[in-house]
Order: sequence, then structure tokens, then C-alpha cells
Amino acid sequence: MSSAQYRVEILLVKRTHPMIEVYAHKYMKSLLKKDALLWPHNLTLSRLVARSLRRRDKSIFELEGVNHNDYWLGLLVPLCLNSCGAVLVVTTLQKQRLFQVEIPRLKEEGFHLAVWEGLDMPTDEKVWVLSYEDFWIAYAQNNLCSKQFIFTEVELLTRRLREAMSIQVSSSDWDCLRRAYPSASSALVDLYEELSQKLFSLAIRPEALIRLNLTDIFALRDLLGVFSQPPKPWAAVLNATTGGWASWAQLDYKVLEWTWHLQPLEPLQILRQLFVDNPFITLSASYENAFSSFKEIIDVRVKLGSPSHEEPIRLFVPFRQPMPNAECFAEHVLDQSRRLILGRQGLTIILLDDDQLLRQLTSELAAEFGKRVLFCSTTPDSNGVICCTSTWWLESFEQLPDPEQLIIALLPISSLESPLTAARVEAFKKQGLDWFRNLLLPELLSLLPRLALPLRRNQGRLAILDGRLRARSWGNKVFDVLQPWIPLDRLLPD
Repeated sequence: MSSAQYRVEILLVKRTHPMIEVYAHKYMKSLLKKDALLWPHNLTLSRLVARSLRRRDKSIFELEGVNHNDYWLGLLVPLCLNSCGAVLVVTTLQKQRLFQVEIPRLKEEGFHLAVWEGLDMPTDEKVWVLSYEDFWIAYAQNNLCSKQFIFTEVELLTRRLREAMSIQVSSSDWDCLRRAYPSASSALVDLYEELSQKLFSLAIRPEALIRLNLTDIFALRDLLGVFSQPPKPWAAVLNATTGGWASWAQLDYKVLEWTWHLQPLEPLQILRQLFVDNPFITLSASYENAFSSFKEIIDVRVKLGSPSHEEPIRLFVPFRQPMPNAECFAEHVLDQSRRLILGRQGLTIILLDDDQLLRQLTSELAAEFGKRVLFCSTTPDSNGVICCTSTWWLESFEQLPDPEQLIIALLPISSLESPLTAARVEAFKKQGLDWFRNLLLPELLSLLPRLALPLRRNQGRLAILDGRLRARSWGNKVFDVLQPWIPLDRLLPD
């Protein structure tokens, strides 16, 4: 069938045929015949997505053995047939791929996906493409009623929503509040100075993060409650200081000022009623889903794909490695990193979620391997070594060539030194829950396969230098989520 015939038939389907999944299956099958490299489960996915769009179901699709860029066609072809009320929530990189790769590819095949951007609601049947920040704003403006939400990479949904909902208050915001309410200016200055003295007295290092408890800001809440229409972001701050949010200050010793940060502990709980009232489609890897706590409202839950189709990675986890709190741990990481980097011809990524230790390791490796070693950079040499955090790697790996090896120096378990993590753990303790096995461990297990994903395309090597992996009983769960893998007992020349 020609592209012109596709366009005519798609228009007829939109207007007359309720069973769009039949047509989605038909078109997807034709595309698969043209391109055998497409993810084969796109055929089934297109039917499932089309059915959920038609029935307005609350659907969870768990996809195994797939790169997140491989299932775009299975999602977008049904949207070409039925986009009424659909809201596609994307990151900046996903949006770039959507507009620069996926929509042009659809157009070449005769499919036209009409999209609408911006905070104003679409006036006709277009897919409303929103960033996570704009999704939160649209929710606050009550513009998401009767919409059907679509989220991809749901294993990162909580993290992305939390960042989108975060609030930052700088010294300029305090000045703005004082100018808006001159009669309270003196009280606000006194309060700011009192908080500043307390925060800087608690700091043990420059640029420290100091937790701000509700008891520290009772006076501010009382003042904000009196103001009728405080300037941004103060109305949001008032709502965020009633509970369910983490609050901390980031100090800047250079100018003796601080920035106030607020983030929700569990953003999906704040948005829960929105997902109860509206249909949604989520696509994720097959580990713990962010919507698992919504089991009672889910209409469809399907698992697609198979891990057996994934390329196994070579896994190097030496026995008898020291624990992260051991005095020799930094030296151990340096020695093993040297051995792993030596003689490598491809890209090496070293992940370490401890800023001080990461900078120390980067400096020591650069002293030995020179300009090959970079700190959080997307412009490495072909045999470069990038030292970075797991968060930076998640945000940047699509801009880099697939690595030859990934070295996880420290398992990316959220630190209790983080005010956000400390507040979340405290909330779990109040509920009598095991905060490690119910909070930190599941997050680690959902994160690790995502970190290692680029290795599989390159049949690379993964090294984990954290002694807890073999010493703790939960280490077996880490080995399980990294399947398939081949053990590498010793380092040998290629």
C-alpha cells in the first residue's frame, strides 16, 4: 500500500471505525515487513495501545529486552489513528527524538501525527505533548480533566515528577516578598537572618545541605497565611510546608546566602486522584513499576518481550571486596579502576554517587591516564574515561557512544545524608515499614538495569566494586535484575 493510500485510509478509520486496534495491527505489520530490525513486539504493542486508547483503560505495559527508543512506532501508530484527549509527557531528549526522528519517519510511511505544544489546551484532536514541568503546571491549572496520559520509561517517573514539582527559593525571592508587603518587611528580614545564622552554624562543610524542618519555619507559615496573594513561588511554598514534602537549604559560603529547596516525598500520592479519575498508558521495563501502589485501579497489565533476546553482559564482581565504610575503600576503587582501564580501546564509564570520592578518583586517574579521563563530559576520546554520577549518566548516555565497560564503584543506593532521602526514610519509619527493603532496595533494583542498558548493545563489561554485593543477602536480587550476564572471574587480556 502506498503512502497516499495509507493517508486516505487513516482518515476514514478516524471518522468511521471504532476498532482501531485492527488497523494499527495492519499498519504495524506492514512496517515490520519493510524493516526487519524493528522490535518485533511492536506488533502486539500497537494493538494493546490502540485498544487502551479506544476503551480509555488504565494500562501498564512492561517491556522486557528492549531499548526505550525501540517501541516508539508501536506507541505512535495507534495515536495517528486515535489521538483524542491524549497527553504525551516527555523529557527534553524524548521530545527531540519525537520531532527529529519518529514523526519524520512516520511521515515517510504516510502517517501524520498531529501534535500540540504549550500550556494552552489543544482545540481539536491533537496529541498534547507536555514536558514534566508543564504537566505539573497544567494539573495545577485544572487543565487535565478527561485527558488520557501516556508515560514512557516509567521506572524514572517518580524521579522526573519530583524534579518537575520541586520548588526553589533564593534570596531574591525573599526580597520580592518584602517589596510586595512592606509592612511585614522588618519581620521577614529578622526571620531570614535568624534562619541564616542557624543554618550556617549547623554546616560542617562549604555548600552543605541542611535539612529545614517544619518547626524551623512556623513563623514564616504564619506570615504567608496572612498575605492574600503572595508572589511566586510563595503560594506553592505555603502548600508544600503542610507535610509530605522534604525541605532543605543549600548553603553558599562565598556570598553567605542559601537556597531553599522543597520536593515532594511521593509525587504520585499527591497526583493519585488525577490517575484515579483519568485513563493512562504507561510503558516501562519489567521491574517494579511506579504505579504498583495503584493495583486496585489498573484495568490492563501486560508483559511483553523476553530477556532472552538481550545480549549478556560480562560481569566482574571480585570476592572479598571491602565495604564502602572501610578505610581502604577509596584505595581499592582506585586500584581496581586502574586495572580495568589499562589497555582498553573503547569508552569507560565510572559511576560513583559520592561527590568528594568521585572528584578524588577523577583527579588520581587523570594523573595516571592524562586527558583520557574526564569529569561529567559528553566529548570523550574513543578510549576515554568518564567519571560521573549515576544521575548524570542516566541523563547523558544517549548523547554518548555505547561504552566498552561500565564500572560501578559504589552501588547507587540513596544516601541518608541526602535531606530528601532522610525525609522519605523518616516517613517510612513512621508507618512501621522496613525503609531499606521497601524503599531504597527497590529503587536500586529498578535503576541498575537502566544504567547497564547501553552495555548490552556493545556486549560490554560491567564491574561492580562495592563489597556489599556479595556480603549482603539482598545482593542476589541485584544479580537477578542484571540478567542475562556471564561471570568474569579474572581480568585477562582480550
